Amino acid sequence: MSGDVLDRPPGEEADLVWCHEAVQGVSRTFALTVDVLDEPMSSYICLGYLLCRIADTVEDADNIPPAEQARILRLYDAALDSDDDTDVTEFVAEVEPYVPEERTADWDVVVNAPRVVQTFERLPLDAREAITPPAREMVQGMAMFVERYADTGGLRIQSREELEEYCYYAAGTVGNLITNLVTRGDIDGERRKKLYDTAEEFGLLLQLVNIAKDVHSDFEDENNVYLPAEWLAEEDIPQDEVVDPKHHPRAANVVARTATHARSFLDDAQTYLETVPTTDGNTLEAWGIPYLLAVGTLRELLAHPEDALSERGVKVSRQEVFAVVSTMTEGSRHSLADLRESIQQQPYHRVQTQAD
Repeated sequence: MSGDVLDRPPGEEADLVWCHEAVQGVSRTFALTVDVLDEPMSSYICLGYLLCRIADTVEDADNIPPAEQARILRLYDAALDSDDDTDVTEFVAEVEPYVPEERTADWDVVVNAPRVVQTFERLPLDAREAITPPAREMVQGMAMFVERYADTGGLRIQSREELEEYCYYAAGTVGNLITNLVTRGDIDGERRKKLYDTAEEFGLLLQLVNIAKDVHSDFEDENNVYLPAEWLAEEDIPQDEVVDPKHHPRAANVVARTATHARSFLDDAQTYLETVPTTDGNTLEAWGIPYLLAVGTLRELLAHPEDALSERGVKVSRQEVFAVVSTMTEGSRHSLADLRESIQQQPYHRVQTQAD
């Protein structure tokens, strides 16, 4: 992480360091963002992300009956409500029976939710007030979707409108969380409006890319199908057969359609990044990296949509990730628009090699 962690007494500093290390374990992509932020924004985003990740892990757990999932999520929401007496230890006690014997990094964060929340509560009041409402809105939205599909044992998105609704709760809320943090100071009203007008689109872009590339793992590991039933029906594919090899050619059309829909948010997401202030340790690089990696992933998705339906999956290479991170963190003179155009054409490390 850039800069030192927030100055704290030794015990409190250990908690904050643990939270930063936890992000490294649960999301390499988001860890890049946290690493490229400076303090105090690095810790604000780290803790806001972990609060959201706890709920996401519970929502994705296919070993928890839907009714229990929703109840546990609502208990967690209550624990985040400063006006409610519910303690986060009550949430942990209820989720404990469903924690796998071999704990993953995600579940380790869930079990340590009291440590995360306690560290979060040590943040300045204005930072907490910026983070809590969108984090709670995400948790409430997840509980609502779990209840909506309680009878199917997993989410089964029906339409484009419902897909966008889900993406709003899963990631649009995070866009608002970031915007709440970066607009706490003295900021021009027109700039503030532009940020809030495009914040959700930034989140929707990243979430739709994840949905398009993770079709196989979402279905096999979590029993969730986010490709809309109405789009699959147009290709004569039952939702529960989305990854069946016999449907791959036509299902790939739906993956490509989802990726194309994601691409429609690129302009607004770019506007957001070009408008976001770099105050309190916020940096363009931190958010530009996931944006450009999403551009690269969309390129691969549209070239090989069928890969999203198998264990092979779709992702950009490590070489391209390294090239993007290096360019963004070394003060490149290229504009975000120029980098986006280059990455849309071919893997960025090849662009660099050709330039050399």
